[in-house]
Amino acid sequence: MAINGDFVSKTTLFLVGLIAFISFPAEAAVRKYQFDIQVKNVSRLCHAKPIVTVNGRFPGPTIYAREGDRVIVNVTNHAKYNMSIHWHGLKQYRNGWADGPAYITQCPIKTGNSYVYDFNVTGQRGTLWWHAHILWLRATVYGAIVIMPKQGMPYPFPKPNMEQLVVLGEWWHKDVEEIVKQGNNMGLPPNMSDAHTINGKPGPLFPCSEKHTFAMEVESGKTYLLRIINAALNDELFFAIASHNMTVVEVDAVYTKPFVTQAILIAPGQTTNVLIQANQSPGRYFMAARPFMDAPIPVDNKTATGIFQYNGIPNTVLPTLPQLPASNDTDFALSYNKKLKSLNSANFPANVPLKVDRKLFYTVGFGKDSCPTCVNGTRILASLNNISFVMPKIGLLQAHYFNISGVFRTDFPDKPPKPFNYTGAPLTANLGTAHGTRLSKIAFNSTVELVLQDTNLLTVESHPFHLHGYNFFVVGTGIGNFDPVKDPAKYNLVDPVERNTVGVPTGGWTAIRFRADNPGVWFMHCHLELHTGWGLKMAFEVEDGKGADQSILPPPKDLPPC
Repeated sequence: MAINGDFVSKTTLFLVGLIAFISFPAEAAVRKYQFDIQVKNVSRLCHAKPIVTVNGRFPGPTIYAREGDRVIVNVTNHAKYNMSIHWHGLKQYRNGWADGPAYITQCPIKTGNSYVYDFNVTGQRGTLWWHAHILWLRATVYGAIVIMPKQGMPYPFPKPNMEQLVVLGEWWHKDVEEIVKQGNNMGLPPNMSDAHTINGKPGPLFPCSEKHTFAMEVESGKTYLLRIINAALNDELFFAIASHNMTVVEVDAVYTKPFVTQAILIAPGQTTNVLIQANQSPGRYFMAARPFMDAPIPVDNKTATGIFQYNGIPNTVLPTLPQLPASNDTDFALSYNKKLKSLNSANFPANVPLKVDRKLFYTVGFGKDSCPTCVNGTRILASLNNISFVMPKIGLLQAHYFNISGVFRTDFPDKPPKPFNYTGAPLTANLGTAHGTRLSKIAFNSTVELVLQDTNLLTVESHPFHLHGYNFFVVGTGIGNFDPVKDPAKYNLVDPVERNTVGVPTGGWTAIRFRADNPGVWFMHCHLELHTGWGLKMAFEVEDGKGADQSILPPPKDLPPC
């Protein structure tokens, strides 16, 4: 099996972009991009289909910036679907208008229209990403964001010889939106994906995919920084490279204490930077990604592969496969996440809130709604504190800013209405799940502790939660029911990992803390697209402060109409 791959085009593309960026003078602090949303025929798995893309590329173009820069992206929608773009992990201080989730901070960009996302990159550096934030369009509409440190500020780890983007995704043989529509009409989960991908390519373990294989050429003795992004819609993924250890140095654009691992676990929405040394016998080695699922739920368990290829090695040499953890390896998942800690250095301190003004406890659950036209007479729903979120018809931020009544309520409960044995025997009742567009109002600059508790309503399952507009510190996690007396004593308040997306373990809980210093309306949701669509989401309404720079900026003039 001779696999040519396309490492020249892919690696060259990344390097050209990076070199072009680095060559900008230090004072060139405005980066301008044009995103044309357009349909293009793309062939994978022996079959071509039209997909929605940015600039005809899959994955889409990389945004390059430096900490402190201003970024301006003009998005023009030429596709038949409404569109919005989310800049995942960028804090958008006072500037929710640029955050992007449809009907939360803006109405979507209609066909034939444009919208300019104009934002500053303040106090952040590392790997983030952007993606469509409406329907399931992020299946193909996504790309990387690379934020370099300020000029003259080195990485807090050995400087790599080269850098490489590794974007993990999913691929459906058929039209994703039609699959979702069919599932919704039947009241069932839509068909799972047909393949996983690395930089848009499934690799040679899939049919017709020898030419659709990502390959990266490396030189013996050199060190590489891999910027790994999980852009999959519904799968947490293990990732490894055969015979090579990786050193984790950053997650979600926040530096970590370095540690060595044979594999990483990365949930949808998360990013991980690793250093890898080309220090093995020159050859060809598979990099591989495969799902992690430790609940009794079917997943697309197929393995995506790419090639880590030492230069000078002919393509006729067969690559070796890495030993990934078993697909249900809970012990590896818990152990890996426990190793993640903030760097907490003088230059990059971990400012963990030690005093808490507001304590929140949210349960994660599934339920069933009556649906006479559905296959089983019911439709699956998901909820936080027994509330399944209903999307509004206009942007919540607009309703908040312009004081438009009747769009949402601010009575989202701080705790579930009925305490029960959350992770005990499976429960089939939905405990009277309500539907509503209900927000939690948070005072400006207050400190918040939120415990997210998985439940066995229908089934336990892992959930990666993403909070827009903020990073947070993951101060604690555990299996079983959270104990408000005993568990806080075990919190890490010194160097907990800081991130924007965190996994709640299957049948367990996770505690996060953050300071509510970014006014606006900020979405929080499970980053499994399936669960988000079922209602596993809510939003915080963070009030304005009293200072001159503590209130929401005025909206742009070209805000999309509803």
